[in-house]
Amino acid sequence: LACTDCSSTCVCPQKQARGLVLFEMVCEHLNLLEKDYFALWFRDVDGNKNWLDPAKQMKKQVRGIGWNFSFSVKFYPPDPSQLSEDISRYFLFLQLRQDIVSGHLPCSLATLTVLGSYCVQSELGDYDPDECSSDYVSEMAFAPNQTKDMEEKIMELHKTYRGMSPAEAEMHFLENVKKLSMYGVDLHHAKDSEGVTIMLGVCSSGLLVYRDRLRINRFSWPKILKISYKRNNFFIKIRPEEFDQFESIIGFKLLNHRAAKRLWKVCVEHHSFFRLVSPEEPPKKFLTLGSKFHYIGRTQIQTRRASAQISRGLLHSLFCNAAMYLNSISASMFTCDLYQSVCFFSSQTLKGGVLETRIEKRIVISGDTEMDQDKVKSTVLI
Repeated sequence: LACTDCSSTCVCPQKQARGLVLFEMVCEHLNLLEKDYFALWFRDVDGNKNWLDPAKQMKKQVRGIGWNFSFSVKFYPPDPSQLSEDISRYFLFLQLRQDIVSGHLPCSLATLTVLGSYCVQSELGDYDPDECSSDYVSEMAFAPNQTKDMEEKIMELHKTYRGMSPAEAEMHFLENVKKLSMYGVDLHHAKDSEGVTIMLGVCSSGLLVYRDRLRINRFSWPKILKISYKRNNFFIKIRPEEFDQFESIIGFKLLNHRAAKRLWKVCVEHHSFFRLVSPEEPPKKFLTLGSKFHYIGRTQIQTRRASAQISRGLLHSLFCNAAMYLNSISASMFTCDLYQSVCFFSSQTLKGGVLETRIEKRIVISGDTEMDQDKVKSTVLI
């Protein structure tokens, strides 16, 4: 692994290697132990986001395109404070900054200001009038549509945080961001039974349904009995209510078969990680019909138990090494050249981040009134 931001190197995985091999190499390189919340993803030839399956060979997953993978949060913890290590919270912090600046995690203007100030404190430390210019935050990104007025308010708040450590600032950031209505929601375009365009969101608590930027329904994991797909149709079987005699099946139509399967896999993984005590055993091959996919990895319960056993002393040196090249980046990109058998690491600059402190009662996406509506539909909600 040859890195452009540091000099460390490692052996590149072979073409026959499974996804887990590359992921373990990345986590070792980043000194990350609480790795179950994270994963690698890539875009296929159609530009769709796909998570790298740790159980399958990489060459069977990435076809017709370059081997470009991004390191990202896959399972957003409902309570970030339960992460045991500062470096784990730091990677989550960086991911959320990217989510907000890219518009995938909408915030109100007031929230963007508050959370932007925490980002400045994390990145620059205490305000120093001798070192900070009159517009010292102008080079940082805090929102999709950043204004000068927002930057001035962020600087005013930042000046009040004297004595707050970077880790404390990041923790304040995470404590606020977890209250966002769209925190940790993985969105998928779909249509309901009447052909109305909707968005389906998968998160730690279940499956959410959005229409016209409003959450119109929520199916918690305990309420869902079965998840399935057939061709481009996605189905959920709902547990009967107190006075119902039969289960009900609700269907949604996705763009194509691959989109339906992607949604199904994301649901299976989220349900397994957040709801099960331990992952289910893979089905016997001779009894398996349809997809053989099953969740590979530890559940959240197992992850917390393992995190409680972590003992490696102070992480100061490790954290500083990671911060040297990860501070202010949106994602880590790993590019493998199959012909030269070399793996290159490159980073994309982000420059900032922010968050939301209030919960919308109607789950209306706020803070996006000035955003291009077509962009909102494609990246956030319809």
